[in-house]
Amino acid sequence: MRVFINGFGRIGRTMLRAHAQGAWPTIEIVGINDIADLELCAHLFEYDSVFGPYAGQVDCVDGALVLDGLAIPMSQTSDISKVDLSGVDVLLECTGKADARDVAERGLRAGAARVLISGPSDAADLTVVLGANDALLKDQLIVSNASCTTNALAPLVRLIDDTWGLQTGWMTTIHCYTGSQPSIDAPRGDMMRSRAAALSMVPTTTSAQSLLNQVLPDIAGRIEAAAVRVPVASVSAVDLSVTLDQKVSLDDVHAVMRAQTGVIGWTDKPLVSTDLRARPESLIVSLPETRVTAGGLVRVFGWYDNEWGFSCRMLDVALRMARA
Repeated sequence: MRVFINGFGRIGRTMLRAHAQGAWPTIEIVGINDIADLELCAHLFEYDSVFGPYAGQVDCVDGALVLDGLAIPMSQTSDISKVDLSGVDVLLECTGKADARDVAERGLRAGAARVLISGPSDAADLTVVLGANDALLKDQLIVSNASCTTNALAPLVRLIDDTWGLQTGWMTTIHCYTGSQPSIDAPRGDMMRSRAAALSMVPTTTSAQSLLNQVLPDIAGRIEAAAVRVPVASVSAVDLSVTLDQKVSLDDVHAVMRAQTGVIGWTDKPLVSTDLRARPESLIVSLPETRVTAGGLVRVFGWYDNEWGFSCRMLDVALRMARA
């Protein structure tokens, strides 16, 4: 299948790095569009402050980004509808600008068969999370891949509810800082989010709560959520505490988590956040952090690389869209 990346920021570049490792051999990246200079795009791809230098060869030749000898044409326009996307199966819309329907439809007008947005968007026909509601994915033209935290949380909530029945719960995402926060104190609308990202822990909201209600409407209202942005550059965590319909033991919870593969992973090692960098799963449950109280409260803690894991889901969902 043929895909095109519109927006070569954190997710666009991370998707290309993940794809270069060969896990999606049937996906061909046929083009990239970004308003930044080609040489700057190539440099930021080759030298990444989080993931380190690219292991292969990166060049710029005749308007193309060349990775290990493979040329990927690059264009520079703020309006993707001006690019010929004829023959593109899925446009990976990664600009963060596709909130309105007319913007999200630009890829379709340019010739792409379908559009997958790398974030929440009211313009989407469906918001999908692999492992939670992907059975709803059919012939929708514009799809949202939700958020990184929703991709981590929703499959876990779905698993817990399907296995034991979920009554209610609270989730805190301990989230690395992002480009939406300033590097020095500067107005950002919200007083706490206006503080320097790398110097403080910042309590804030998360879109995962509303998106969870959207993705899993049968569970809507049963999970409340908040976020704390912390001074690390990558890898975040989900800290979920729930009450269940059934009484469970710690061994019960561990057995169910150990049986998971693919979207949900697990570890029984005493890891810290940097150890989970570039893990492809949506969530990696930390078994040593699991707790079950005498009163039946269950705590599940899991790591997620909010860039790499989410980028892998973008490629997975794009593949599913082309097959639907």
